[in-house]
Amino acid sequence: MNPRVSIVLATLVLVSTGAVRTAAWFQEPLPAAPQGRGQGGGRGQTAQKPIDPAVLERGQGLYSVNCASCHGSEARGGETGPNLIRSAVILDDQNGELLMPIVHAGRPERGMPPRPDLTEAQVSDIGAFLRTLRTSGRDPARNRPATIVVGDAAAGQAYFATTCASCHSATGDLKGIATKYPDPRQLQQVWLAGTAAGGRGAPPGARPKPDTITVTLSSGQKFEGTQARLDDFMVSIVLADGSTRTFPRQGDVPKVEIHDPLQPHRDLVPKYLDRDIHDLTAYLVTVK
Repeated sequence: MNPRVSIVLATLVLVSTGAVRTAAWFQEPLPAAPQGRGQGGGRGQTAQKPIDPAVLERGQGLYSVNCASCHGSEARGGETGPNLIRSAVILDDQNGELLMPIVHAGRPERGMPPRPDLTEAQVSDIGAFLRTLRTSGRDPARNRPATIVVGDAAAGQAYFATTCASCHSATGDLKGIATKYPDPRQLQQVWLAGTAAGGRGAPPGARPKPDTITVTLSSGQKFEGTQARLDDFMVSIVLADGSTRTFPRQGDVPKVEIHDPLQPHRDLVPKYLDRDIHDLTAYLVTVK
C-alpha cells in the first residue's frame, strides 16, 4: 500500500477515537488513558478493583460523624483540620494501613485527638471513601444543587420531638442554630456530627463536652477525667482538680472505659433514612 495512504488511514482511525498526537504520533504506541482518583487508586498505584458501594456508604457515614466537623464535609479542610484529599497519607494508603496509626494516636500537637475507638475496618472504610474524592476543581460532581433544603419541615419537627428532644431543645442549646449556621449544608453537617451545640439547655455556640475516661486499677480504685492521651501503652487523664494522671497499660490492665458524649449521634448514623435527614434539616433551618 502507498505509504501516504497508510498514514491517511491511520490518521482517520486515530481522529475518530480522539487519540491524535503531535510529532511522530504514528510511530509511537498510545498510552493508556490515565486513571482518575477513585478509579485507579492513589499516587503511584496501579488500577484497583472497583470499591464495594457498601464500603463507600459506610466510609462516608463514618467520615461525616467522626471527621467532617474538623476536615470539612468534602475533606477539603475545615476550621481546625487540613485538606485530606491532597494528603500524601491518603494518596498512598491502600487499606487503612497508613491512616490507622494517625487516627488511633491522634496528633495532639495539631489539635487532633486520638480515636482508638475506631476499628481497623472502620478506618479502612473511611480511607476508601476519601480515595474516591477527586482533587480536580473541574469535578462535575461539585456542581451542587441550588439548595439542599428539600424536606418537610413539619415532619422534621415531629422527628426532632421523638428522636432528638431528650437531649436537645430548639429553645435551649439549639436556639438560633439556623442563624449561627446560615449555610444549610454546614448546618446539616454539624447536626449529623453532633457538634452543633453542647446539649439540652446549653447556650448557643457551646462546644460539646470532651471525652471522659474512667480508669479502674486492679485494686478497684477508680480515676475519672477528661482524655489527654490514649494509646495501646499509656492512658493520661486530666482530673477535676486540673492535675494529670498517667497510667501504663498492659492489655486490659488497668480497665479503661471511654465515655463519648457524641456516641448517641454515632449510634444514629446507620439508622437515618434520607428522608429523615432532609426533613430534620428543613426544620432546623427555621430555628432562628
